[in-house]
Amino acid sequence: MRALILILLFVSTIAHTALADSFNWPGWLGPKRNGWVPGVQAPKTWPKELTRGWQIETGQGYGSPLVSDGKVYQHARQGENEVLWCIDLSNGERLWRQAYRVPFKIAGGGDFHGKGPKSSPVIAEGRVFTMGITGVLTAWDAKSGKELWRRDYSNRYRGRFRKPHPNWGASTSPIADGNKVIVHFGTDKEGVLVALDVEDGTEIWSQGNDGASYSSPLIAEINGVRQVVEWNHNALVGVDIETGKELWRHPFPHVGTNQNMPTPTIHKGRVIIGGENRGLHCVELLKIDNDWTVTEHWHERRLALDMASTIANGDLVYGLSHYERRRLFCVDIDSGDIIWKGPERAGQNATFLAIPGHVLALMDHGRLHVLKAGTKEFTKLATYRVSNLPTWAPPVLLPDGFLIKDNKNLTRWSFDR
Repeated sequence: MRALILILLFVSTIAHTALADSFNWPGWLGPKRNGWVPGVQAPKTWPKELTRGWQIETGQGYGSPLVSDGKVYQHARQGENEVLWCIDLSNGERLWRQAYRVPFKIAGGGDFHGKGPKSSPVIAEGRVFTMGITGVLTAWDAKSGKELWRRDYSNRYRGRFRKPHPNWGASTSPIADGNKVIVHFGTDKEGVLVALDVEDGTEIWSQGNDGASYSSPLIAEINGVRQVVEWNHNALVGVDIETGKELWRHPFPHVGTNQNMPTPTIHKGRVIIGGENRGLHCVELLKIDNDWTVTEHWHERRLALDMASTIANGDLVYGLSHYERRRLFCVDIDSGDIIWKGPERAGQNATFLAIPGHVLALMDHGRLHVLKAGTKEFTKLATYRVSNLPTWAPPVLLPDGFLIKDNKNLTRWSFDR
């Protein structure tokens, strides 16, 4: 019997190590920045409770944990320093930590959200790229933690405006593609979308002078053209990923306090976008010869997005509307019809992930909901208390559990299959 137990423990350890080494979560909302979790299936039965594994005090901030080669990377703030952690996924052991001073004064109305960082880092080509709260992009060696290069575009704007970054700090998350890391630098009023070489930070192309927003760029192939799709301070735009040429533009400006914040959702050549007090919109992109047209496919005025981004699961889109005291919702992407709305007072913010048959919603009050996808009514399968602190950072769904970053700690939770 003892020999059998030892064998089972050995097999479990090997399987756990293989899982850790093979799983990859490179940035905001996963491999394709769409919330879809590839290769992960739901448990046959969701457990009543999760098992808490390791926990490490990483600091404040809203950045997503990253996972690569059995390691977790977390960008956060401790005191006046921004810190980048490298942690062993299997046991929570700290492998390295880099800290650097980043003074920051919070704008009025943003005290509750802290001093960031609010951007999610991205990992590519053996490098971790972090966007600090003041809008500085830094490349780090993923193995050693050594700083490789840093790019600060604030001198282009410093002096002309009060702050060289958006009012509440830089929140847009960089995205990587091949030899490029792409990010929007600038202030609310003026900025630039830039592609930098991952090796040394050399500028490959730059585009436009639109101000930065709190939304993050996406990469998609639409009508056969690979492009960057981003919602900046003034408009929803498509940019050729190789040249930086603007392909199309759909005006959707930041107006007053109705900020441009949620990251759009792209589904079958359509873009779902929503802003505070401006409803939920679906625009369709068409290309005839070399000309692009953008038309509004539908506009649902009974829903509106504040800070939470939507995700798609099948032909349905899920989100959190700030109307009617904040409700989770499901909408048909083709028609714009509301399929269901959940109960009022769901939370101030939610981050969503999707797997076959399920949608996961991490609410800002520390509860993680498992929702049944594809149903005609709001169906909650399970709810887990994953923190007693605010949980604004996006979660990571592992094949055997979750990584949850709250306003202080990073915690690994597991469930039995």
